[in-house]
Amino acid sequence: MLREAMEAKFVGESEGLTFWLARPQDYEEVMAISQDIYQGNDYLPHRYHIWMTERDRVAIIGRRNGKLVALDSALVVDGGQTVVLEGLRVCPSERGQGVAGVIQRVTDSYIKQVYPSVTTKRLTRRDNPGPEKLSKFTFLACRAILSLCGEAESFKDFVSGLKSKLERTEKSNGPNNNQKLFVLKDSHQLRALLLDPDLSLRLQLPGGAIIQDWQPLKPMESNLEILERRNLTWLVDSFNEKPIFMSFHTPPYPVPFSGGSLRVNIDMFGTDVSTARKALIAHLEQVLEEIHGTVVVHIYMPKTFWEDMRQFCEGDEGVKQYNDYGEQLFLEKEML
Repeated sequence: MLREAMEAKFVGESEGLTFWLARPQDYEEVMAISQDIYQGNDYLPHRYHIWMTERDRVAIIGRRNGKLVALDSALVVDGGQTVVLEGLRVCPSERGQGVAGVIQRVTDSYIKQVYPSVTTKRLTRRDNPGPEKLSKFTFLACRAILSLCGEAESFKDFVSGLKSKLERTEKSNGPNNNQKLFVLKDSHQLRALLLDPDLSLRLQLPGGAIIQDWQPLKPMESNLEILERRNLTWLVDSFNEKPIFMSFHTPPYPVPFSGGSLRVNIDMFGTDVSTARKALIAHLEQVLEEIHGTVVVHIYMPKTFWEDMRQFCEGDEGVKQYNDYGEQLFLEKEML
């Protein structure tokens, strides 16, 4: 391993640690320091090798005496103006000793060398870091997270139950005939939608960004290719051909949760929670034939949706909420 490390690209040294660009053959060591990350919902086992070839992706590992002890990664977006931080992790024996800060500084320095046009650093995080750390960033937005879990075969009954609830609601409140929710497959239509200058205001995009699976991207030309390679399924509710609601989901992908599960992420944007209920049903219907075993679904939404969506999803014996109310914080700071 030491010989392989010597063949890797060295990017710096600081406080007893050496730093290198991550490589495919570092995978097992990265996984070894990632146990219990994100309560078993870690995306990196699935995405690590994708990261190794992703355009404008930087992934750096830190070693102490040859042993891999930390990883940090970032993706340059917004036409080279912004770097989005992702994937930071430190091995259990090194946590709480400042290693995270060291590798972040090394990553920042390397990015500034390779991408001198970068002026802004953005990140999303679930836990509130407290006022001291928050003071170093500009707070842009906060979204709510609703997490569901169940066996794949339970999701069909769950969706049927949601449909019945929706029908009862529409009978009592009356259907909204202006709502036309559809799957948007045409790339030209999607391009026109995302580049519409009114999109951010109309959908009240958090911090003016489309947050796709924790990755904030401005709705601009240079980011369309990034979104395209995510293989997302898009839903749009338009009124007078102007969208008032937009959502998308990732293809189901494996995570370590509960000994091995599938994870689906759904991101929702807009102001109408009744459309969000319809969208949830539609997204789940799209993946019913793809899922198997234990399935976790994370729904990211405006905070105003959360209580209504929680009540909408409760009461099923097979698919249940498994986390309390969660938040996704969206932060940024200038790159020094």
